[in-house]
Amino acid sequence: MMAREIMHAGARCVGEDENVQVAARMMRDLGVGSLPICGRDDRLRGMITDRDIVLHCCAENRDPMEVTAGELAAGTPHWVSADADTAEVLAMMETHQIRRIPVIDRHRLVGIISEADLARNITDDQLAHFVESVYALR
Repeated sequence: MMAREIMHAGARCVGEDENVQVAARMMRDLGVGSLPICGRDDRLRGMITDRDIVLHCCAENRDPMEVTAGELAAGTPHWVSADADTAEVLAMMETHQIRRIPVIDRHRLVGIISEADLARNITDDQLAHFVESVYALR
């Protein structure tokens, strides 16, 4: 099975220049805990989570209207190709201990694979290994 077959299509991006309040409202309205961050060129720049907002904005007493999503995009974003097979998806998520991964096709975001998407599409043994790998303390 390929990434495009198990992903949640229609993922929405928050722009890298949008403020954190916009990102938080998007998360609320979409019922998600993270969003891809896309640049002006519509390419993936990173991910922002509700936890990022709390730890790197609210806890530091920064104004969510002044902090941009791009400021909270740290490091190199991890992603998989839409043509990646399930083994590649699992390996990427397990290696980097991530619970959601953007899916890219022709340099553009086309979807997101979450734990729930995996749970519906992999074996119980694969899911158990994933959970052990992602939630293991390092």
